[in-house]
Amino acid sequence: MQTNNRSVDEVFSQIPSLDTNLVNDIIEQELQHFNPKIIVLDDDPTGVQTVHGISVYTDWSIESIDRGFKEDHSMFFILTNSRGFTSAETTKAHQEIAANIVAAAQINNREFIVISRGDSTLRGHYPLETEVLKDTIEAKSDIRFDGEILLPFFKEGGRFTIDNIHYVQYDNELIPAGETEFAKDRTFGYTSSHLGEWAEEKSNGKYQAEHMTYISLESLRAMNIELIEQQLLNVVDFNKVIVNAVDYTDVQIFTIALIKAINKGKQFMFRSAAALTKVIGGVSDKSLLTRDEMMSEDTDHGGLVIIGSHVQKTTEQFKELKKSSVIEFVEFNVHLVLEPVQFKNELNRVVETTNKLILRGKNVAVYTKRERLDLGEDRKEDELKLSVKISDAVTSIVKRLEVRPAYIIAKGGITSSDIGTNGLEVKRATVAGQIRPGIPVWTTGDESKFPGISYVIFPGNVGTNTDLREVVEMLSKK
Repeated sequence: MQTNNRSVDEVFSQIPSLDTNLVNDIIEQELQHFNPKIIVLDDDPTGVQTVHGISVYTDWSIESIDRGFKEDHSMFFILTNSRGFTSAETTKAHQEIAANIVAAAQINNREFIVISRGDSTLRGHYPLETEVLKDTIEAKSDIRFDGEILLPFFKEGGRFTIDNIHYVQYDNELIPAGETEFAKDRTFGYTSSHLGEWAEEKSNGKYQAEHMTYISLESLRAMNIELIEQQLLNVVDFNKVIVNAVDYTDVQIFTIALIKAINKGKQFMFRSAAALTKVIGGVSDKSLLTRDEMMSEDTDHGGLVIIGSHVQKTTEQFKELKKSSVIEFVEFNVHLVLEPVQFKNELNRVVETTNKLILRGKNVAVYTKRERLDLGEDRKEDELKLSVKISDAVTSIVKRLEVRPAYIIAKGGITSSDIGTNGLEVKRATVAGQIRPGIPVWTTGDESKFPGISYVIFPGNVGTNTDLREVVEMLSKK
């Protein structure tokens, strides 16, 4: 279905406003009667881009999940990084995660809900991941899921759902998601912008758009909580619930009705972007992080930026960063991966240069060669294997650092995940907050290579063109 681009100003001027203080009061009261532990499975590290003071675990052992259950906060994250997995790998991982969640819940005698946090531009292993979670949890417990909530709204990234169509904001224009570069993803591509039709497309027709439940902006803005609650109470057979939203207020009103339905016995699985986690987890607003908050110790060393993402937004931000005088650039020619000896020598050169520059107090941006390595349509598996080798090499740059940088920024979801878990060897981090809207910062745990360092997880497709340069320049001020 072809849909039209829309003007941001025109769309938002037509949507009725609400008393946000009233909505805040109601959601606050409703959350006091909501006691399950909220477990968010993050398919790359950028899903913590709306929260702060929350733990992120980088493995899904029973021990880690048990620690999460025992925390005072109602919510914790598990980083799966499954967007970088094959279908077989993500199936195995989600079977293990679901089994361990059920086991930890039984140890702690605690109810739980699982949120599968996916990309706000609709990429990822959907519906595979939530179906595996559903099947495994049902097989190992008495839980039976009535439906699945789809809520990809993410204000900070300019992702809005209006009249059931999901949009991506470019400047002052809303582009239907199915007509963006994200829909052309080689692994996770799709054609539909209408979320019901997208879910039908992704499920190969198992679930029909016409039979899904739609939570309209009209109902949300009319605060018709009873109607929305009744819609949720009527959902059966794991059917899909499409939630429209253009602001956090819409998510809050939906969550009020959702909690009422859950408290009446309904069970839902969730596939959402980062907005729902903030609301249902009761996470307060927090100002953007300052340099002083992020620099735990004085150092004469430079910072490190690693750029792996190749999406258009990253390319634009990288061009802007190159205009900055506070940073040195080191290109990593990853195309040499086809020549193992040359590739090893190239990696050694990059590591040695990076160490020297950081020690001399220079900020360093290591970037992978900007042209994609394309072996052709019929060699996608070979490309995937090479991309893993490249990712391992990029990660080893951090692993082999001999000096502690002032800060680390990783650009791109898979890049930041690999650096966090393998390069920095983080087992548990705390989300300090955001340095720009939608750009989260971890404070690494004591077990990591650099304990207590500020690690900026900069999504490939988030931020203005100047955000990366401005963040680097802010952190570089002495």
